[in-house]
Amino acid sequence: MRVSLAVRSVLSSSLLLASGARAFSPRSAANKKAASRFLSSASTQLRANVLKLSNPQTELLDQVDIFIFDCDGVIWRGDSLIDGIPQTLQKLRDAGKRCFFVTNNSTKSRAGYKKKFDSLGLDSVPAEEIFSSSFAAAAYLEQTNFKETNKKVYVIGEVGICQELDLIGVEYIGGPDDAGKQPEMGPCGRLEIDEDVGAVIVGFDRHVNYYKIQYARLAINENNAQFIATNLDAVTHLTDAQEWAGNGSMVGAIKGCTGQEPTVVGKPSPLMIDYLESKYGMDRSRICMVGDRLDTDILFGSDNGLKSLLVLSGVTSEEKLLNPDNTITPDFYAETINDFFAARATSSSGTSS
Repeated sequence: MRVSLAVRSVLSSSLLLASGARAFSPRSAANKKAASRFLSSASTQLRANVLKLSNPQTELLDQVDIFIFDCDGVIWRGDSLIDGIPQTLQKLRDAGKRCFFVTNNSTKSRAGYKKKFDSLGLDSVPAEEIFSSSFAAAAYLEQTNFKETNKKVYVIGEVGICQELDLIGVEYIGGPDDAGKQPEMGPCGRLEIDEDVGAVIVGFDRHVNYYKIQYARLAINENNAQFIATNLDAVTHLTDAQEWAGNGSMVGAIKGCTGQEPTVVGKPSPLMIDYLESKYGMDRSRICMVGDRLDTDILFGSDNGLKSLLVLSGVTSEEKLLNPDNTITPDFYAETINDFFAARATSSSGTSS
């Protein structure tokens, strides 16, 4: 995670002051007030490192040629389109900006996401601008020549991963076919697995069960299969009413029982930006990653040399962003991407009013 020198300096000063403050006499009101003023100043400096978008044209649009958008919490919530998004995307295209959509959700393939975009009235978005973590998992297997091993993939996940594996001609088992299965756990019970499984892909799975977890454990620990995770998102937007447990919970189960760490192919892994850069010859300094998550979207931007902007329309609140304990900082933040074409925001800094 990126921590600026200014932030580290303020944190160190705050910790030293807090340590010294414990030695102050409780009767010394002057010392208490001095400590309070210093800590307040330190908090303001920390918050000042995150700027709220105030002049979109000069701060953002003049500096960026390509926008990479997360989907859940940025373009839609669950199956509900965020107000004003079609108009904002059209304005960006009219201004000569190129847009890509990169989601960590693996439940759909690129073709499946194209259908979702169309169903929400975003039919102007072409399939080649959409990248899902299911596509990233398949791309990773292609890059590592997995097909040449003649091995199979065991899938914990939904149809999106399976469809992407079909497109690259890699054989797989599991996925939706193993929903509802239960292992034999009576006396001498054991679960037999296919010895040709050479990789386990773990994506979001609304029908994850003990059978799938045990199958993955055996494949990884006994077959030495690769352990691949589409993402580590803690929560996801299945509906617009609340947050739901994300793929991090499924990956965590496999990590816990195998003792192994996965290869992560979704954000913040560089795989997707490397693919885009190779395919389209992009200049990373003119790309902005826009998302609603600090530990995936914003980290994806900062770790890969992109500009980054956090929107508050998804999982991250302004309070969490500006908390002194937060060490992942975007270049700017805004309420929604509709603010890209607001005349001017009411505040030019990251402080709360």
